[in-house]
Amino acid sequence: MTAPAFRIQPVTDAAGMEQFIRLPYRLHQGDPNWIPPLLLERKESLSPKLNPFFDHADVRFFLAWQGDRLVGRVSAQVDRSALELHRNGTGNFGLLAAENDPALVRALLGAAEEWLKGQGISHIVGPFNLSINEETGMLVAGHDTPPMLMMGHDHAYLPGLVEQAGYVKAKDTFAYLYDIQKDMPRSVRALIDRPLPAGLSVRMLDMKRYDADLRAITSVFNGAWAGNWGFVPLNEAEIAHMAKSLKPIINPRLVWIAELNGEPVAFGVCLPNLNEAIADLGGKLLPFGWAKLLWRLKVTGVKTARVPLMGVKRGLATGLAPVLPFLIIDGMRREALKLGYRQIELSWILEDNMPMRRIIEALGTSRYKTYRLFAKDL
Repeated sequence: MTAPAFRIQPVTDAAGMEQFIRLPYRLHQGDPNWIPPLLLERKESLSPKLNPFFDHADVRFFLAWQGDRLVGRVSAQVDRSALELHRNGTGNFGLLAAENDPALVRALLGAAEEWLKGQGISHIVGPFNLSINEETGMLVAGHDTPPMLMMGHDHAYLPGLVEQAGYVKAKDTFAYLYDIQKDMPRSVRALIDRPLPAGLSVRMLDMKRYDADLRAITSVFNGAWAGNWGFVPLNEAEIAHMAKSLKPIINPRLVWIAELNGEPVAFGVCLPNLNEAIADLGGKLLPFGWAKLLWRLKVTGVKTARVPLMGVKRGLATGLAPVLPFLIIDGMRREALKLGYRQIELSWILEDNMPMRRIIEALGTSRYKTYRLFAKDL
């Protein structure tokens, strides 16, 4: 008996979005390394009213049905800011989750492609969930460990199914794991233990001027990453949204800023690995999830953290630029140890960003996860 064909439908109401959000919870049942995201966070992230990404992007969500069974989902998005910046006719897919069936994945991606072509798009890259400044890439190596905060975790079969749908590798990004219980290598220690150059200071985030410090950090970030593959700068609304979202979990001792003559020139943001704290909550904060989460973050603590943001201002003196990342990392490392952390993930790093890779690998880190972006001409 032939299985019924897949029916791909756009999400048009709140009930459909609820199904879209909850599907991965069923598909990943039995995977010990998948962390159920908080439903509240997922709903906010995918809400046009709450996520400022939608202010400059057109997004369509699709669900796949086989008979009366929900079997897959995907998003398609056109980031108008990216189109204006790069002028390459590229749109994106994201949030792909599906049962292990090549025809299903082909049908889902086909729906995303057709919608994008209708928007005048000629090239597709993904997954972006939803933008390059959120979750990026599909896990292709490192399925044996759980993902950290704001990093994805996909079924091992999924990349192969995407390739069978006609996609090729566009770019890999890496996640490195850093055992901060080990001191920095002697060569790095000799570099950062020298007296600081005149006018240079390194400090923690000042919560009394939280918004100003976050704006300074974003300014350095946008400048440092400009010109990198696929980069789209954060705008004012996204900066404000990020500042509000991070404030409940940010620890000023884990955010470091370097200033030269009072001007910010480098920074690093290290965040507690929220995934470690929510792993057994099933995505729910009620009735007791809030209490467990706060207890773990504030009292018992978590042992892992992630550095999602780091940058050094372009155009600095040749002798200054190489030392700043190590000064920032050493500051975060020392304070993280005092707070009980043992491991920090540094991610994500473009495979061809050799300057940053050399800095991270000089610390004795291990590259333990690889995420892949796929592309296809339409």
